[in-house]
Amino acid sequence: MYKVFVNDSPLILTNTLTETVNGNYFLLNGRSIKSAIKALAKKKLSEAYIYHPNTEEILKKFTKKIPLVVAAGGVVTNKKGKVLFIYRNDKWDLPKGKLDKGETIEECALREVEEETGVQGLVIENYLKTTYHVFKRKGKFKLKEVHWYAMKTNYKGPLKAEKSEGIKKVKWKDPVQISEALQNSYANITLLFEH
Repeated sequence: MYKVFVNDSPLILTNTLTETVNGNYFLLNGRSIKSAIKALAKKKLSEAYIYHPNTEEILKKFTKKIPLVVAAGGVVTNKKGKVLFIYRNDKWDLPKGKLDKGETIEECALREVEEETGVQGLVIENYLKTTYHVFKRKGKFKLKEVHWYAMKTNYKGPLKAEKSEGIKKVKWKDPVQISEALQNSYANITLLFEH
């Protein structure tokens, strides 16, 4: 199962028919996928399902209709146990960005966190999870697949928001502040803090 967020509402790609029984079910074709995305984007539906019997094939077929953008980012913790957040588009988010040609996903995650926040000396501890969300660019829907890593750093220097990426603030947040930030964040970011 893949949970793809459209404006924080889930579009669930599943190989289990029972999940779709009471839900809003759409076929795995271009027109149907776009109808589901538009209904979720306009808040006409709170969730929708797309069924395909083969889990391995469902994402491949979906990305033939909605182009895939691969990205990576980090949940960065400092020595005090605070987590690094960015503020962009009036929401708290985590640093992430698009994979460059010839770059590994881990290299992308480290580079993007450093570029967007100014934090250096980053070390990847482990892979966390992959999230999916739909966004619109130049009138076309795209699927962003973000590979998230737990990272640590001993960096104590200044934080630098990458203004050219629309980032207004960069802040270290303690557990109470994280909880507050997640009230004004995205569903796929909240997923990273569930355990």
